[in-house]
Amino acid sequence: MPYTPTDTDAAAVTAATRTWLEKAVIGLNLCPFAKAVHVKQQIRYVVSTATTPEALAEELMAELALLRDADPEAVETTLLIHPQVLGDFLDFNDFLDVADAIVEEMELDGELQVASFHPDYQFADSEPDDIENFSNRAPYPTLHLLRESSIAQAVQAFPDAADIYETNIETLQRLGHAGWRRLWLAEAAPNAGADEGGAAAH
Repeated sequence: MPYTPTDTDAAAVTAATRTWLEKAVIGLNLCPFAKAVHVKQQIRYVVSTATTPEALAEELMAELALLRDADPEAVETTLLIHPQVLGDFLDFNDFLDVADAIVEEMELDGELQVASFHPDYQFADSEPDDIENFSNRAPYPTLHLLRESSIAQAVQAFPDAADIYETNIETLQRLGHAGWRRLWLAEAAPNAGADEGGAAAH
């Protein structure tokens, strides 16, 4: 990746995450549901200042409450990006149990859920460098807050939604590690004319 997880400048972190969304998630169609909310500017980008899991848990609770109460036309989904905590993937993976417990504690089961992305994401039974891991590799550790109702609607709109994981593996295997690196060459090159458009940070 062309970005460093140690960067804590909120604008830079948001820009890197948006670029990843545009080039990888949308560009490779890793998630067929992402483009619509991106184009409609319904994604809330939040760069956490948390430096401990406890502080991140408090921020997660606040963001879950905000998403629960927000008009979906204004905020459909939230990316809670936390560059200063849980940089180790195993620690991050352990925290996902905390995130699920928070959802239950807030009685949001069936209403909201938390998905996950990480620079070192690794699926169970995979090797660290296996290309399929890159479907969930964001520039920074990120908790993705989603509405269950939106997922259900998206699945109805995309009958092959259950096959997304397998399709992503095939896409990434065709791309290969070299192809993945090429996605970021223009971004890393000087005067590359990177696109300034996209969903606004909230």
